[in-house]
Amino acid sequence: MTESVSLAERLGYAPDAKLLILNADDLGMCHSANEGVYEALRNGRCTSASLMVPCPWAREAAAQYRGEDVGVHLTLNAEFELYRWGPCTQSPSLLGGDGGFPGTIEDVWDHADLDEARRELRAQVERAILWGFDVTHLDSHMGTLQLRPEFFDVYLDLAVDFDLPLRLSGWSTQQFVGFPFRELAAEEGIVSPDHLVVYPGVGARQALTDTLADLRPGVTELYVHPAVDSAELRALAPDSAGRVDDLRLMTETDALDEALLAAGAELVGWRALRDLQRAERS
Repeated sequence: MTESVSLAERLGYAPDAKLLILNADDLGMCHSANEGVYEALRNGRCTSASLMVPCPWAREAAAQYRGEDVGVHLTLNAEFELYRWGPCTQSPSLLGGDGGFPGTIEDVWDHADLDEARRELRAQVERAILWGFDVTHLDSHMGTLQLRPEFFDVYLDLAVDFDLPLRLSGWSTQQFVGFPFRELAAEEGIVSPDHLVVYPGVGARQALTDTLADLRPGVTELYVHPAVDSAELRALAPDSAGRVDDLRLMTETDALDEALLAAGAELVGWRALRDLQRAERS
């Protein structure tokens, strides 16, 4: 496939089509997240979601799964002070000093043994498949695997081995990150959206408004973190208000549909990218 043929065209759309993936991150994190993510998928406008396999409520997420477009949110961090999760494998270098995964990306980079990380992340994908998920893509919790070459190698190897597309930031970010991750993925036939909307913290309302005001041709991914308001969520997540608002944002369908129409946006999911990738690589 030549570079002159856009991803939108390869997916069967017009060259100037504006395609938008609305992905619900953190499925499995807690019960409130499971309720919110599935609500956003089934009755809202999210087109896909990402499962945090090591989290305590991932099994419940699997029990509630009905074939939705769900990928694996590869996880090496547990960022909350009062609520932690840890590796699925026996991997001492992946543990933080006070239980569970480390809270920061830098702690992972400084202490993780790459062989242990590779084994752990492979186990996360395999467990999602064992639980019955038709895994559609891979992405990285907190971006831990996307920003350092040695961790990106693990990320890319998993995409190749399982023949799954990857969440990556856009081509213009390669210089900032410092290595040609998009080129490396493209050489392996791995498909990624053209653009990734990155914003600080949790709560996507302003990011979505800004994105739709100037939506570029091609495939853009914007992630959200929908969750149902509950005492559980408020107790464990300092950013609970943003998560609740993300659910409201994705389920205010009349207003969202109007904004999508005004932007000329068409919604797509990761499964379409996975099926394209597998067809092209075969």
